[in-house]
Amino acid sequence: MRAALVAGLIASALCGCASRAFEIRTLPPETPTANTAEAAQDAVALAAVAAKESAQAERQSGEDALRPVTPSDVPPMDTYDPWERINRVTYRFNAHFDEAVFVPIADDYRRLPSPLRTGVHNFFDNLAEVECVINYTLQWRLGFGVRSLGRFLLNSTVGIGGLFDVATKLHLAAAPTGFSTTLAVWGMHPGPYLVIPVLGPSTLRDGIGLLGDYGASYGVNVADLYRGVQSWVLGVTNAVDERAHINFRYYATGSPFEYETVRFLYVRKRLIEDERLHKGEPPKKTRAHLPAGE
Repeated sequence: MRAALVAGLIASALCGCASRAFEIRTLPPETPTANTAEAAQDAVALAAVAAKESAQAERQSGEDALRPVTPSDVPPMDTYDPWERINRVTYRFNAHFDEAVFVPIADDYRRLPSPLRTGVHNFFDNLAEVECVINYTLQWRLGFGVRSLGRFLLNSTVGIGGLFDVATKLHLAAAPTGFSTTLAVWGMHPGPYLVIPVLGPSTLRDGIGLLGDYGASYGVNVADLYRGVQSWVLGVTNAVDERAHINFRYYATGSPFEYETVRFLYVRKRLIEDERLHKGEPPKKTRAHLPAGE
C-alpha cells in the first residue's frame, strides 16, 4: 500500500514537470577586461557631468551673490524736518506726559480681565471699519471697501456691537486704512516730519489724515457716539486702549539720538508703505494711528 502511494506521487511529479515548458538558460561570457574598460568610461563621463554642473552652480551663485554694501546703498538718516525745534519740544512734552499720565493709566488698564480688554479693542476696531469703507471708496479700491462693510455689518450684529470679531473667525480679515493712505493714493508725499502733542511722531500728511478720519467719523456719527459727552469718553478710552498695546517707552534705550532714530524709522516706514501701495500690494493688518510715540 505504501509502495503504491509513493509510486503515485512520483508519477504525478513527472507528469507536472512534463507539462511545463523546459528552458535552458546560458550565462553571458565573462569578459573582465571589457567590463573594466566600460566602467572606467562611465566613471569619466559621470565625472565630466558633475564638473560641468558644479561649474554652473558656482557661476550662478556668483551672479546671485550680494555685492558689498556701499555708503550710497545705506538710506540717509537725514529727514525733512523744518519744524525740528518745536518738534523736539513737543517730543519732550510727550515723554513727560507719557511717563506721568499715559503709562500709569495704561498699566492699570492692563490689569483688567483679558476678555474685557479684548472686547473694548474689538469695539473700536469695528468702529474704524466705517472710516475704512469711506477711504477705500475714495481710493477706488472697492473690493476692500466691500470687505470692510461686510466686517462692520457682521461684527455689529452677530458680534454684539463689535465686542466679538466674528468676521476674522470667518476668514474675513481686517485691512485697515485711513485718509492719510487716501492722500497717498492721490499722490501726496508724506511731507515734513511732525510730532503731534500726546499722539507722537507723524508727518504733515498723517496729521491731515487724522483730521480727515475724525471728520468722517463725526459726520457719519454711528449710534450718536461722536457727539456730546460720550465722544470724549470714547476718545479717552480708545487712546488708553491703543497705548496699552504699544511697548514703546520714551528714552528707554538711553541713547542721546532717540529723537533722530524715531524720526528716521517712522518716516522710512511711511515711505515703504507708500511703495507697497503704489505696487498694488494688499494692506497689512496694522493699526492706522498709534498714540504717544510709536
